[in-house]
Amino acid sequence: MMHRNRILISRRNFLRASAATAAAALAGPKRSFSDSSSGIGNPNLFWREPEDKAVPPGAVIGGEPSGFIPGHIHYRGGQWREHPLAMSALLHEVRKRTSIKAGPYSKVVGLSSAELFNYPFLYISGRYEFEAPDDNEVDRLRRHLTYGGFLLVDDGLGMLNEGFGRSARILLQRIFPRNALEPLPTDHAMFKSYYLIRSIGGRQAKSQELEGIRLGRFTPVVFCRNDLGGAWAQLPDGRWTQECTPGGEAQRKSAFNLGVNIVLYALTGNYKQDLIHHPIIQRRLNQG
Repeated sequence: MMHRNRILISRRNFLRASAATAAAALAGPKRSFSDSSSGIGNPNLFWREPEDKAVPPGAVIGGEPSGFIPGHIHYRGGQWREHPLAMSALLHEVRKRTSIKAGPYSKVVGLSSAELFNYPFLYISGRYEFEAPDDNEVDRLRRHLTYGGFLLVDDGLGMLNEGFGRSARILLQRIFPRNALEPLPTDHAMFKSYYLIRSIGGRQAKSQELEGIRLGRFTPVVFCRNDLGGAWAQLPDGRWTQECTPGGEAQRKSAFNLGVNIVLYALTGNYKQDLIHHPIIQRRLNQG
């Protein structure tokens, strides 16, 4: 019961802190991706975690952050931190485009860590197969997601039965054996929580579907096969670490738009499905 209360309190505080920003999000982007520099030649565009420094689970860089902080899951085996610069780049865009007070970086957290429940938004990524978590870790992640947490699964390889995607799907089956991953419908709130998403970007273009696991009206798990982190990550000198193929910078822009939407959905749930917001959504749809 103690763990359950901790999770519920964390989620309640999480939603209370984001309530004011939900209204600001409806007003539209503060600054669009196309309004800003591509980053080339701008070496200080993003705050970054040191690329060459090993960061153990639970470590804090540059002092304790504040605001919205994702938890980046550290797993055993594979390569849990495929794109070490990705999340700080996404958080920069969240701060720039919305009214969300986001920290400069994600917090590294293990599934067995006592801090897991401090981060309602979790991110897990990679390209290679990883070691299966033990039963206690699976149970902890199940409780986290059942009581209001959110998990973004970012597959850097994108193969259905190989590498990271295979391990991640096995893990999700263990967490929710009665709830299968399914493609999200095009009218899902995640596709309109901030931008109107019409294409799924990323470093690669393996799929134009997002998959998710629904629990009631909320979707606490989202699975993307397009390597979002590979599109987000940027070097200190302003260069992107990866090319986006085959769609180039338009594909990268879509990846950032989707990332912002996913954060907004995790913060606000299905609020844009409410009838009160329908006229606003419809006007934006009509504007193309």
